[in-house]
Amino acid sequence: MRIEPAFLFDLDGTLVDSVYQHVLAWKEALDAEGIELSVWRIHRKIGMSGGLFTNQLLRETGIKISTERVERLRHAHAAAYRQQSNRIRPLPGARELLKWLSQAGIPWAIATSGRMETAPVNLASLGVDPDVVPVLTRDHVKYTKPDPDLCLAAAERLRAPIETAVVVGDSIWDMLAATRCRALGVGLLSGGYGPDELRQSGAFRVYEDPEDLLSRIGEVGGRR
Repeated sequence: MRIEPAFLFDLDGTLVDSVYQHVLAWKEALDAEGIELSVWRIHRKIGMSGGLFTNQLLRETGIKISTERVERLRHAHAAAYRQQSNRIRPLPGARELLKWLSQAGIPWAIATSGRMETAPVNLASLGVDPDVVPVLTRDHVKYTKPDPDLCLAAAERLRAPIETAVVVGDSIWDMLAATRCRALGVGLLSGGYGPDELRQSGAFRVYEDPEDLLSRIGEVGGRR
């Protein structure tokens, strides 16, 4: 008997063209706190957990950051990101991919390291209703990517074995999380990471964007 995989999607840079908006929102928040960090360094941290983001920040700047300051940064980032909501667009083929999976009866969920305070902007651009589709965010787990907790929680919500799940993401953090929970990692180039980086982090296949993935969905367990 054929077992259909469950697809677990990252959000920013995977389904929605929003990575650079997040980068600029973090830059604005950091600048407001007088913390200098180059844009490219911020980009390399998008997709990891907030705690790891802060730890990396401490290492690279040598600045001591209090819990209160961390919270100010988080809220300032969320506010700056929401200001860019009119610029957020689905990536090519994202809506079509999700629609095809639904019509094919293949379960899917969203598992994002972002918090629910920024996720609604992205979900709205996709036309995804979180009351209908399982959406797991940083708020639902103790640890997020590269830890596997989000993927495990999303698979559990779908009542699907994690070993048959396909984790689709654009960052090395997504691929590391997939590897750690024994799921199949599929990388997309639409978030700015290179194919070699994604493969070295555990990606089984790498595609340009959701449109490219949909055109070759049979390679990762879907049937057209």
